[in-house]
Amino acid sequence: MSEEQELLAKVENQVLWLTINRPDSGNAITPDVRNRIIDHLGEASGSLDVRSVVITASGEKHFCTGADLRAGAAAAPPPRPEGVPERAAGDAARMIRTGIQRLIGGILDCEKPVIAAVNGTAAGGGAQIVMACDLAVAADNARLIQVFVRRGLIPDGGGAYLLPRVVGMKKAKELVFFGDDLNADEAERLGLYNLVVPNAELEATAREWAERLATGPTRTIGFAKRLLNRSLDADRATLFEEEALLVELVTGTEDCSEGRASFIERRPSEFKGW
Repeated sequence: MSEEQELLAKVENQVLWLTINRPDSGNAITPDVRNRIIDHLGEASGSLDVRSVVITASGEKHFCTGADLRAGAAAAPPPRPEGVPERAAGDAARMIRTGIQRLIGGILDCEKPVIAAVNGTAAGGGAQIVMACDLAVAADNARLIQVFVRRGLIPDGGGAYLLPRVVGMKKAKELVFFGDDLNADEAERLGLYNLVVPNAELEATAREWAERLATGPTRTIGFAKRLLNRSLDADRATLFEEEALLVELVTGTEDCSEGRASFIERRPSEFKGW
């Protein structure tokens, strides 16, 4: 399979579908796949033709099992002076910052709503992708695993930041310390998934949600996403100030004018996305 085929990207009805297509490797992501997802998300933010995004994967067994540790680096490293050790201090931290953290940041910062359609096991970095997405629909066979402790590692990809914000600190520590599998129903109960459906209904359900978002006031949803993502980090005064500024920006959009007009005229809104 060529690198191009390992991530499938298409736009349908103003929805960008990103499908990790490495089922024989647990849909683990290579540096190339990771970078292409980041690029697509960045382009989606500025595209008026894309109004929502779905991240999913091929097959029915794995959504994403994190980074493919067998894959090589995305680019050859620069020449190193003679005598330098194979890994110098700071190399691993840089790899995390420019790798999985950049991917998770790309999802959180995308100006369009991003849905995870979880078709199977999401482990390690794959679990962090699910948490970073704005909404998550899962097949009933999906599992979510903070697998790091099984390898003697701590969570990367923002796991220690995202997980307590969803499930609370005590539960987050339980999931991280033990690394146990979460089945779909338990993950939904904890708020990690919005909805669990039979596997055969996953794509249709994700499509319904994504296309519904794609007919909404896109800029408004993007600003709401930004405000909500900031809400657990900023103090009240800062968030209130940002809220006021974003409300002012929203009221200048054509979709906001359409929303007011449709209310007055007692008709359905027809949002354009700007």
